[in-house]
Amino acid sequence: MTAGLLTWVGHRPHMGRCYRAYFASLYYAGLRPEEAVALLVRDTALPECGWGELLVHATLPETGRHWTDTGQVHDERNLKGRGEGDARVISAHPELVAILRNLIEHYGLSSDDILFQEKRGGLLAGSVYRRVWAKARRANLSEAECDSPTGKRVYDLRHTCLTSWLNRGVPPAQVAEWAGTSVAMLYATYARCIVGQTKELEAGIEPVRSLSVLEEVATLRHTVTQ
Repeated sequence: MTAGLLTWVGHRPHMGRCYRAYFASLYYAGLRPEEAVALLVRDTALPECGWGELLVHATLPETGRHWTDTGQVHDERNLKGRGEGDARVISAHPELVAILRNLIEHYGLSSDDILFQEKRGGLLAGSVYRRVWAKARRANLSEAECDSPTGKRVYDLRHTCLTSWLNRGVPPAQVAEWAGTSVAMLYATYARCIVGQTKELEAGIEPVRSLSVLEEVATLRHTVTQ
């Protein structure tokens, strides 16, 4: 469903390609919206095919001009929960790599450019990309789906990514590292989202349990014969 929404956004005139790439960075790499906004072209390693990498080292949350020292809408900060100058590397899904390469080539971006830009070259405005996402949902989802809270916020794209990683068996410690959060927070937020692993877990437990039962039977027999 989400991939279809991204495709619809990408086909929109006037910056559709850019917004598609922005949303894809949340959906495929689990970035926070304010982290994606801060990415520069040089923060990406994008091979012609296969997996790439994103270097995340800053956030640019929207706080309003009255709340920043520079008078700008965005306030530059360190990564959430990390010290000054700290960074993290995230594996970039091949689909995301292709989307970002297309974006860079289409707009002729250089290494020092902001990766996701508005028409005049500035940072993407939250009010605009939230409006774009709302339009995509209304155009592609049923009324019931659109009214549901599922995927309603742009931030939910990050939630979808992290849930997908966990459901595919990526170790929680690795998911936490990529996501820039703690394992404890990961469990607290996503424990109820992990589905589809029941059969695999049962298969892993069954041999251990069977061995335990055999040992119990052997112990009982030994006790009876004494």
